Amino acid sequence: MEVEAPGHEIFEVNFTGRSIIKAVNPLPGPHILTLSNLDLLSGRFPVTYFYFYHKPLVSNLTPIVDILKSSLAETLNYYYPFAGRIVQNLNTSEPEIICDNNGALLVEAQANIRLKELNFYDLNQLLQGKLVKLSPDFPLQVQVTHYTCGGISITFTFDHALGDASAFGNFLVSWSEITQKKQMSCIPDHRRNLRARFPPSYHPSLDQTFVKCTIEEIINMPTTKIRLKRLYHIDAASIERLQKLACVNGNKRTKIEAFSAYVWKVMINAIDQSHSKCKMGWLVDGRARMCEENSMSNYIGNVLSVAFAEASLIELKQDSISDIANNVHEAISKATTQDHFLDLIDWIECHRPGLMLSRIVLGQGGPALVLSSGRRFPVAEVDFGFGSPVLGTVCSTIERIGVAYLNQRQSARGDGSWTISAILWPELAAALESDSIFQPMSANHLQL
Repeated sequence: MEVEAPGHEIFEVNFTGRSIIKAVNPLPGPHILTLSNLDLLSGRFPVTYFYFYHKPLVSNLTPIVDILKSSLAETLNYYYPFAGRIVQNLNTSEPEIICDNNGALLVEAQANIRLKELNFYDLNQLLQGKLVKLSPDFPLQVQVTHYTCGGISITFTFDHALGDASAFGNFLVSWSEITQKKQMSCIPDHRRNLRARFPPSYHPSLDQTFVKCTIEEIINMPTTKIRLKRLYHIDAASIERLQKLACVNGNKRTKIEAFSAYVWKVMINAIDQSHSKCKMGWLVDGRARMCEENSMSNYIGNVLSVAFAEASLIELKQDSISDIANNVHEAISKATTQDHFLDLIDWIECHRPGLMLSRIVLGQGGPALVLSSGRRFPVAEVDFGFGSPVLGTVCSTIERIGVAYLNQRQSARGDGSWTISAILWPELAAALESDSIFQPMSANHLQL
């Protein structure tokens, strides 16, 4: 697909090479990795992380893509499921990972414009037709794109069955450490040992939050207006100002809680009169809740739940940022306990076989927005020996989704600012952009 870049150049990407990268020291023979209960809650959505780099200032005569191929092959020794195949078990109808060193796909591409000419704000234009088509044979796909200025972008697309953001972050850091000949800071744990209790039991509220579904229902969920994919910059001063508003009356609220309160209040300007309420949700990582002393930090897989809260439009309009932040804090707190995750694992056990998903993500709960906080997700750390990125963020390539999403990442600038990747309906995008807090991402923000 051809897209007109800001500098009026038609943005084109030509694919120039394709390699299958296998682990150099694979396991002795193929084996099956059974997914955990929480893996079945992932929805199998493809997740794409993309990083942009200045022209490398390296004297190494070895082409960068060859360095990446070699270090990826070594990294797959440790992350061997990422070089496997995800297939459906014919008896259970559940996905499983065949660890057979089938390989990861690495594609090379050439763009016809400079990095600074990219439209970073409009992710529909930036990504559509610019990434190699997803192949079911490769749960990990990597694309290295060269720009006329010498800059580079690297995109990593994972099948969600492989893991969640924490797992993928560990993988990217390990790969960059291996590329730089550093000692790995993470020895991955592939046991997927999150088992249900016997007998399983759970709080009945989970029946209203989650639902059993099929991969066909996920792929073919009803078409909505939630199609705009946007990238925003939020400066540190705006974040601090929102946190001060949320922390009146002696309450201590996090930056994410304060930001959530602001976004939720803005949402009321983007919802039609046929709805009297709206929901907001937050992805919660259970690693620190399931075990003490952060012993699950190297766990590779999915350990996510979703916390939700509902409020009337009248309440959101009348309440202050501080009041709404208190509601946000209370909702998130309910899902940040060991009991919640043990109940969720048991709920899934009682509904197997098959896939599970939040009802609201399937579009069954009315207007809603889900926020994912990636404050620990690596950005500057993803350095393959030619410098830290000027941008690192995430976006989904899926075409249908039942809920709006905001994905927060620390800015590569290291100044406390944020990068927000968003999937929105048009009225919500307009409402968020009506204030100065959500700044459409530009080359200037990236100091290109």
